[in-house]
Amino acid sequence: VQLQASGGGLVQAGGSLRLSCAASGPTYNMAWFRQAPGKERDFVAGISRNGGNTFYADSVKGRFTISRDNAKNTVYLQMNRLKPEDTAVYYCAVREGAIVPDTASRYDYWGQGTQVTVSS
Repeated sequence: VQLQASGGGLVQAGGSLRLSCAASGPTYNMAWFRQAPGKERDFVAGISRNGGNTFYADSVKGRFTISRDNAKNTVYLQMNRLKPEDTAVYYCAVREGAIVPDTASRYDYWGQGTQVTVSS
């Protein structure tokens, strides 16, 4: 599976961005992670294969929404009310398994990352 992430950019605090991750074929559970300079890669949001279950890190609940379009093999991350602390490289990932874990090492495929920068 190949993943292509897009949609990052520079935005002011309080603004919005929508990230997309297109897969080369049908996928199982998918997730977004982010990594700031000098920090670990952290779970942001995840979604089950059929889209019926979603999961969020506490830091983004109520601001970010993950969704997917299986007809397009694409997962989205709508990010609203962005904060400077959301600045990071955002990665999409696929896990070919029955759950949506919040640990990066449990994912099988990764996209190349897209930079999100939120200015104060």
